[in-house]
Amino acid sequence: MRCPFCHHEESKVTDSRNAVEQNAIRRRRECLQCQKRFTTFETVDLVIQVHKRDGRYEDFQQDKLTRGLDAACRHTRISHDQVRSIAYQIAIDLMERQVKEIETTELGEIVIRHLKERDTIAYIRFACVYRRFKDMDELMGEIQSIAPTEEVKTVSTLKESV
Repeated sequence: MRCPFCHHEESKVTDSRNAVEQNAIRRRRECLQCQKRFTTFETVDLVIQVHKRDGRYEDFQQDKLTRGLDAACRHTRISHDQVRSIAYQIAIDLMERQVKEIETTELGEIVIRHLKERDTIAYIRFACVYRRFKDMDELMGEIQSIAPTEEVKTVSTLKESV
């Protein structure tokens, strides 16, 4: 690791810690030439290709997954830290499966499963974008599949009045 101060090539690690929230290992280093200290983060490079609906391939990006989860979870009881934790857990699951490629539909189902367990509104928001509902009936069908019958009657009544 090159020293950011004097650009010397050699340094020693003085401390290592897991940085779970960043999916990394935090290393405190000391330059062997100028003795200044600096911090580096070592992350796992997930080399998984996501096969998109239009046929393209794209590298899996945990940051992109976090942004999508953030959008679905905005103004819900799921905090940003929990969103990052969900994205981290999904990345770990993919790594443990040792897959080199994943269909975007499979990745979407994994995300939906995580959201469905935690918050109904976040789940429905994500499902609207991911499942691309064609009309209100498809959306209502999805809501009816997860909501208690009394709540669905109220939503159905609202739909009829519109």
